[in-house]
Amino acid sequence: MSGNYGKVYLVGSGPGDPELLTLKARRLIDSAEVIIYDQLPGKTILSSMPETAEKIDVGKYAGNHTMTQSEINDVLVRKAKEGKMVVRLKGGDPYVFGRGGEEAEVLVAEGIEFEVVPGITSAIAVPAYAGIPVTHRESTSMVTFITGHEDPTKEESGLDWKTLAKFNGTIVIFMGVKMLRRNAEELIKHGKDPKTPVAVIERGTRPDQRVTVGTLENIADLAEERKVKAPAITVVGDVVNLHDILGEQITDAEF
Repeated sequence: MSGNYGKVYLVGSGPGDPELLTLKARRLIDSAEVIIYDQLPGKTILSSMPETAEKIDVGKYAGNHTMTQSEINDVLVRKAKEGKMVVRLKGGDPYVFGRGGEEAEVLVAEGIEFEVVPGITSAIAVPAYAGIPVTHRESTSMVTFITGHEDPTKEESGLDWKTLAKFNGTIVIFMGVKMLRRNAEELIKHGKDPKTPVAVIERGTRPDQRVTVGTLENIADLAEERKVKAPAITVVGDVVNLHDILGEQITDAEF
């Protein structure tokens, strides 16, 4: 590694509630020379970025990708080679459907020092705020995370719907709003009970959090009626029934 290079921190900001940001993440954000970010950390965390830092928006918005992943990789490398202390700020955890692994590989190939700063993943925190523990002794002892929106360049889906339909645990789906109907239909087609409870949680852990509860057979219609939008987490399984018992947890953090 070149002694003239800077260092890159792949930082997870958590699910959105600013009080779920780790102390280490906060320290690094405050001391960063360059912050490369997307929209998922949320307005409150993004508005807290220091004025002294160079801020580069690489977010992916509806119908508008500010940068491709390749271009983001190039920016990370270029800024590090300028000798800067760089924070790549991501929602949730960098290595849980956050492309942090891809970016880390590029940094290694370029001889750039990096460090991963794990964040609280939305797969656990968002259901928790909706009164849904992803595991429960009386309901399930297993949980799996999947992406509802795969890389469109992949020749084949990495999702084994047949196996998922037989899975007796909780299924947590990231980025699945657009494909909600397809995902529900695939699970039913491969044998999942159409009455299986489902919750779609929008903007989880934030003051405007909203939960839509249904079953595999009607959740897509309910989501359309309620105009459900990303970012959202979908939870499939019996633990969703606990939503009505435990109730929603609304943050009292100042946003």
